[in-house]
Amino acid sequence: MTTTSTGLTAPFALARIEEGGQARPALVAGDRIRPLAPAELGDLNAFLADPDWDRLGALAGEGGDAWRPLGEANLTAPVEPRQVLQAGANYRTHVVQLIVAGLTKGDATRDPEEARAHAERIMDARAASGRPFVFIGLPQCVVGAGEPLELPAYSQTHDWELELAVVIGRPAFRVDREHAMEHVAGYTIVNDITTRDLVFPTDVGDIGADWYRAKNAPGFLPTGPFLVPAPFVDPADLRVRLELNGDVMQDATTAELVFDVPSLVAAASQTAPLNPGDLLLTGSPAGNGQHWKRFLQDGDVMTGSIEGLGTQVVRCVAEAGAR
Repeated sequence: MTTTSTGLTAPFALARIEEGGQARPALVAGDRIRPLAPAELGDLNAFLADPDWDRLGALAGEGGDAWRPLGEANLTAPVEPRQVLQAGANYRTHVVQLIVAGLTKGDATRDPEEARAHAERIMDARAASGRPFVFIGLPQCVVGAGEPLELPAYSQTHDWELELAVVIGRPAFRVDREHAMEHVAGYTIVNDITTRDLVFPTDVGDIGADWYRAKNAPGFLPTGPFLVPAPFVDPADLRVRLELNGDVMQDATTAELVFDVPSLVAAASQTAPLNPGDLLLTGSPAGNGQHWKRFLQDGDVMTGSIEGLGTQVVRCVAEAGAR
């Protein structure tokens, strides 16, 4: 397979084109894209429940007037999830950096070396326990990567978290790890934006984390640009890389995941059914803003790529009225 200028290595992928205020599925092959008629795909999530990749592969090999240059298409998020599930603390170095930076729940005045040793003990225990940590996000935060990311004025600590996202295919409820991958339709890229100073509110004591306020502002889940079919992706060792204004902030591989994709799908399915089209984020590698002591600002440009899945470019703007 040949890598195209899009960053895709698959022979084809799915996308969604926004036209006239509506989004419709489309097929991407190389640097070309063509809308898919209802007879060719129909409802996206219904297709993902029982995908016929061979049929789409045949369409990708055809010519015709329906194709247009990919660069001319107005892409939106390639998925329509009913649920967004997010794995937390799933890269060892990322969690260690969070704790050492003093931006997790606990004593921010702790000696850095003591904090690092404490964090490493926590991660060793988590890896041995076999229990992934999964929380929920709002599907309405899922937007196309080309949509400007408006930074709410109530905080100056908005942060990036580039992540591999699993797209569920067949419904999954209480599946085991051995059969979990039978329920994966494909993969996409998500930048899980987080407002750091809202994660652990100072006025609630030991009640816990406020993931709702910290992660669910409008547009806080830039997604895509492509949905790459599962048969074309090995999620076990993909390079995850994010640049901020051209400077590399995150650069890791999914081989560093504490819990791999089959483990995450199985764990997430134990509590509630996973539906076709749902997103399951696998966690963020090291190199977030709280580590670099540098958070998102008006005018910033984030370029995130995951090996074989493409590249997304997200432009940040200050909240209207606060510029």
